[in-house]
Amino acid sequence: MSPICPPARFLGQQEAKMKTELTDRFLKSMTPPEAGRLEVSDTKRPGLRFRLTAAGKATWIFEKRLRDGPKRKFPLGTWPAVSLAAARKEALEIEAETARGIDRIAEAEKQRLSDEAAKAHRRSVREVLNTYAELHLSSLRTGEERRRQLETALADVMHTSIDELSTATLQKAIDDKLAEGRAVYANRVRAALRAFTRWAWQRSYLTEDVGARIGKATKEQARDRVPSLHEVRTIFDTCDELGGLWGPLFKLLVLTGQRRSEIVELRWDEVDLERARIVKGGGETKNAKAHITHLSSPALNILAARVGERSGYVFTTTGETPVSGVSKAKARLDKLLGDDVAPWRIHDLRTALATALAEAGEPEGVVDRILNHSASGSAPSAVARVYQQSDLLPQRARALDHWANLITRDQADVLQLHSMES
Repeated sequence: MSPICPPARFLGQQEAKMKTELTDRFLKSMTPPEAGRLEVSDTKRPGLRFRLTAAGKATWIFEKRLRDGPKRKFPLGTWPAVSLAAARKEALEIEAETARGIDRIAEAEKQRLSDEAAKAHRRSVREVLNTYAELHLSSLRTGEERRRQLETALADVMHTSIDELSTATLQKAIDDKLAEGRAVYANRVRAALRAFTRWAWQRSYLTEDVGARIGKATKEQARDRVPSLHEVRTIFDTCDELGGLWGPLFKLLVLTGQRRSEIVELRWDEVDLERARIVKGGGETKNAKAHITHLSSPALNILAARVGERSGYVFTTTGETPVSGVSKAKARLDKLLGDDVAPWRIHDLRTALATALAEAGEPEGVVDRILNHSASGSAPSAVARVYQQSDLLPQRARALDHWANLITRDQADVLQLHSMES
């Protein structure tokens, strides 16, 4: 064993060095130097050093030359958290690694740079959402609505990294809507979030699909609200009090039985006044099928009475975009209706039309095609699918004329109306 030089000999020096076979007893007996640092090399495990600063901090270091490379100083931790035995064992493992050409320090630096690069390229929730909107939502008819739902639900985490998105965060967005009393809408937000996280996971923006486990806000029940003919006629008549924009729009919804978006977003190039029909391309309908809607005389008169250049959107306040604020207009209409009509949704107008026409003896296939549902019964052939948009057009026109007569109380259908209401 090499002689131990007392620390006092090194007073005033910045660094004092000595060699000895280290023991636990020796380490406990050491006192910090008055200045600088004291370093003791372990003769039992060459390269292992114990360092003690004037502040009393004790650390382990192991120095070893790499195979065909430079010397490296490997920090092993602080004493006594890392004991003498543990330091010697770790030094032995490093020695074996260096013999195989493994450089811990270089590997650690490489990993650090890799982590920093990954962090630099890590994308925020907003960036991924923008990509999702561009590559996917832009091709959907309801893409803009879906994007608004996502932006609202993720508003608090838009600037955070996408990999920090959690199931708990998504669930909170659902539960917040439920707490507002908007359970059905909360389910729609849930569907939007699940689709987004699945897309992000499939493209490796997320390491797991964190939206797969978010729960529903409520279990929805199929609606069975069917407004009566009296209620639909009351709605139709009250529309006149909504003014020159919303009144005609709601009346057209009643008379055609088409979906709200298909009338709200109706364009003049889809209206054929001469042939009394609306022609929608597949990209403009919910089921992506081209569709022709017959215009009864009252419906045709509504559109013919619209003034303007007859280009762009039929119902618009800007001339460039379809009218907005349908929910507010519906609330105004409900207020005007008072207690005369039980609570209803715009979609219920389609149910009322289908029910009334079915009770009047119209074939189910005709009604389905008026509403642009998939054909009932057996699956249509390839040829039938191509020409389905014009299939049964005369029958559909007759049925919609019949419906218009019922709504407007045309005397020609009074007997039929009394028969249906009895």
